[in-house]
Parts: sequence; structure tokens; C-alpha cells
Amino acid sequence: MKTEQVRSNQFAVCLNNEGYKASLEVGKIYRVIVDEEASKNGLVRVIDESGEDYAFSANRFYTIEVPKPVEEVLLAAC
Repeated sequence: MKTEQVRSNQFAVCLNNEGYKASLEVGKIYRVIVDEEASKNGLVRVIDESGEDYAFSANRFYTIEVPKPVEEVLLAAC
């Protein structure tokens, strides 16, 4: 039986920054912090423009998978 592995580094693209223009940029890729409780409540926790992690409505983001070289660059930039 194969179990699905959860990637420790996840990323999402911001689709909507209405009301959070200082915290989020549309089209920017953000690092996702896995938070089961937030997810159960329709939220996603990301590291925003302040460098801190905050929970936002999940419909503001689209989760993406990135190739390893891109992941390394994104993590270095965080």
C-alpha cells in the first residue's frame, strides 16, 4: 500500500489581495506553512510581505508544485 507523502515545502500563487495590498501581491509565489487547523477552517498560512506567517482565506491562493531548483531559489529568498 502506497502512502501519499506531504511535501514539507509548499508554495502558492496569490490570486487576490483585496484588503491586504500591503501584505500580499497578486501573482507572487508565497511559501505555505502547513497548518491543519487553518486548513480545516478554509484558511492557508503563508509568509507574507512582512516576513511573518499569517492565515488568509484559502481562495486567495492557488497551491503549486515547483521543480527542485525553483524550490531552492524560493527558499533562499524567504
